[in-house]
Amino acid sequence: MHFDLNTIWFILVGVLFTGYAMLDGFDLGIGALHLFAKEDNERRILLNSIGPVWDGNEVWLVTGGGALFAAFPPVYATVFSGFYFAFMLLLVSLIFRAVAIEFRSKQPMGWWRQMWDISFAGGSVLSSLLIGVAMGNIAWGVPVDANGEFAGTFLGLLRPYPLLIGVTTVALFMMHGAIYGVMKTEGAFHNKLRGWAMNAIIFFVITAATTTMATLLYVPHMAARVHDNPWLFSLVLANMLAIANIPREFHRRNDGMAFISSCAVMITLMALFGIDQYPYMVYSWPQPENSLTIYNSASSPKTLGNMLIIAAIGVPVVITYTICVYRIFHGKVKLDRMSY
Repeated sequence: MHFDLNTIWFILVGVLFTGYAMLDGFDLGIGALHLFAKEDNERRILLNSIGPVWDGNEVWLVTGGGALFAAFPPVYATVFSGFYFAFMLLLVSLIFRAVAIEFRSKQPMGWWRQMWDISFAGGSVLSSLLIGVAMGNIAWGVPVDANGEFAGTFLGLLRPYPLLIGVTTVALFMMHGAIYGVMKTEGAFHNKLRGWAMNAIIFFVITAATTTMATLLYVPHMAARVHDNPWLFSLVLANMLAIANIPREFHRRNDGMAFISSCAVMITLMALFGIDQYPYMVYSWPQPENSLTIYNSASSPKTLGNMLIIAAIGVPVVITYTICVYRIFHGKVKLDRMSY
């Protein structure tokens, strides 16, 4: 790996999307678990556990998309045009879950709250699934013609492997959200969430193991760099240890450490994804020569350099803002008249 401006921006885009996965991942996980709560008070607790932070978490997605657009414009154009219908579904899902959070408790009627509860849960699950399917297609490869344009169809994106990645992403976010919910609650509902979290951990471990086997069998190019560079197996080992540490810490009721381990799982998974993809941004299948790389799809060196200066100023601001918000709103959820 040669650390030039192109590689630095490849890493930076990956860092921004990893930040989104860690932060908005538990938001989406809380949403996926929302309908398991049967009482109105329990659903309000779930909503208020993410209420102060959910919109700030999505800043990472916007920033990552902006960085992708500015650093690798052809990639942005190919991916967003090729996955247009899927991204519209994702956008609608994110909008509906956002509106549901704000509107759900505005009226006391049961039908009103149930409607927005379904919107919140459905939008969260569909968003998680679509994010995973998109990553699965990038890993598998998508048809790209000689002009760098997507040459497939929407239905062609729904292959078994990307769908498996989508289900694994839902499982990962459900586990992440359940652990976060345990950290933010107390009493009887806290104990109930602990049971949900254990089931979510089991669900994720099963899907992660299945995905790993499917990747080794059917997408061998995603393991080629680790195979050729044995020292990278240390990252695989770190991922395995992070996964194993989640139920260990959770059983010992070290919920904060279990959550940190869940974050470590996401970081190592995204790192492995990036290492195996490099230098490809969009891997073309079945014609690899048409692939978009960090070199044939990047902005000019001057643009990348100027943007790096801006990023050096902006990214620390986003990180500082995020840390401040989480410090201000730490602790258990308490419902009052101002709550959702």
